[in-house]
Amino acid sequence: MPADRVAGLVTAAGPAVTATPPLALRLAGGGRFGSRRRPQVFWAGVTGDDDALRGLAGRLAAVACGLGLPVEDRPFRAHLTLGRWRPGRPGDGDLPERLAGHCGPEWPVTEVELLESHLGPTPRYDRVAAWPVGP
Repeated sequence: MPADRVAGLVTAAGPAVTATPPLALRLAGGGRFGSRRRPQVFWAGVTGDDDALRGLAGRLAAVACGLGLPVEDRPFRAHLTLGRWRPGRPGDGDLPERLAGHCGPEWPVTEVELLESHLGPTPRYDRVAAWPVGP
């Protein structure tokens, strides 16, 4: 994201997050992006208060769009990226199937964070802002 747009996003995203009712989520199942032979990303599914989470995602997308930022055009699918397979290294493409029946404990969502990603050999994620969920 262009650095000159971060402040506007931080300001505009706050009301979108605080309009979200309290919600609870859990990790359930898993999947991969990429083929079984050449997996790229491994993720865990997120489920729980799906309507509230979809509403939050929609409000944040509207904020980003209003600021002229690119917005994903595929339907929202809640997930948590757990890892990426590096090219040239063996990948366990069956890992998602082994997690298919997993249903983790529920946890309350108390805040939403905006993180800056620094990808590379040692990825790092820096907190830019955070907002409480709910009024």
